[in-house]
Amino acid sequence: MPLMIGAVVAAVGLVAVIVAALGAVLPGSGTEATACQPAPGRSSTGIPTSYLALYRRAGRAYGIGWHVLAAVGKVESDHGRGPGPGISAGRNLAGAAGPMQFMPGTWAAFGVDGNRDGRTDIYDPADAIPAAARYLKHNGAPERVRTALYQYNHSRDYVDKVLRQARAYAHHGPAKFGAQSAGCADAFSSMAPPGEAAATAIVFARAQLGKPYKWGATGPHVFDCSGLTYAAYRAAAISIPRVSGDQWRHGPRVPNGHEQPGDLVFFNTGRGTSTRNPGHVGLVIDTGKMIAAPHTGTVVQVQSYRRRTLLGFTRPTAHQGTKRGAQGATR
Repeated sequence: MPLMIGAVVAAVGLVAVIVAALGAVLPGSGTEATACQPAPGRSSTGIPTSYLALYRRAGRAYGIGWHVLAAVGKVESDHGRGPGPGISAGRNLAGAAGPMQFMPGTWAAFGVDGNRDGRTDIYDPADAIPAAARYLKHNGAPERVRTALYQYNHSRDYVDKVLRQARAYAHHGPAKFGAQSAGCADAFSSMAPPGEAAATAIVFARAQLGKPYKWGATGPHVFDCSGLTYAAYRAAAISIPRVSGDQWRHGPRVPNGHEQPGDLVFFNTGRGTSTRNPGHVGLVIDTGKMIAAPHTGTVVQVQSYRRRTLLGFTRPTAHQGTKRGAQGATR
């Protein structure tokens, strides 16, 4: 955790290919299905795809090696999956918070609105990861990376640990992070990892897990189903229509079995819904899994999209560059 003011990193050029194991414990929802689910009691050693995309983006923006940022994220919070206090809410005993473990004063000086949602949220990796890059760069990285890391946490053991992890990530490269463990089935073989926009939308949706459902709401504290998907893609700088029926018609359609993380998945839910007017929508995060805000009395959560009256899928990332989505009443 950073103990002094400073941030961001200058350049270490690595060419990387996004491929990763989507393995993470999602707050309030249990263990997310992954390409290779670790055995109970064992933590995954892969970087979640959405985090990897954010490390790469922040690395390019601030001239830092993605592997250095990923190593900080691994040591501080296991990429947001750690069991300790202060990662997804509250603070740890030292007063640090968020997946990159910032102290309040440092965050006040170096927090970044990475997803351009108008907030700098210390618990949102889309904000915390570029803030870590900014802080490291301020303190001399990458030319003086040891100095920058020491400013992040005044411990030489910490610096050594982060650099060992960074070397391991750089040696293996992100293209190997999705490799299966021995004896583990590849449940993600038909799904490519998400691009940066889809990954940003997924990270946003993850950050809303556990927040209550409220009809007509688009956040930041409550959501309905289409309000959640609308807000997730707004965070990724892609405008889509506000309501589920308009989102479905906005397209483009994706054939069943060809869906990818970040796609929207739609359902008929009975009376008042149809193939033209779906009654529910979620955000695909893995094979058979979505994040959704189901109905009154529930919270944003991870669900299966297979045991439902599935209507189909659309791909909002095909609309990158669209200036504005439709507005209107919500379900």
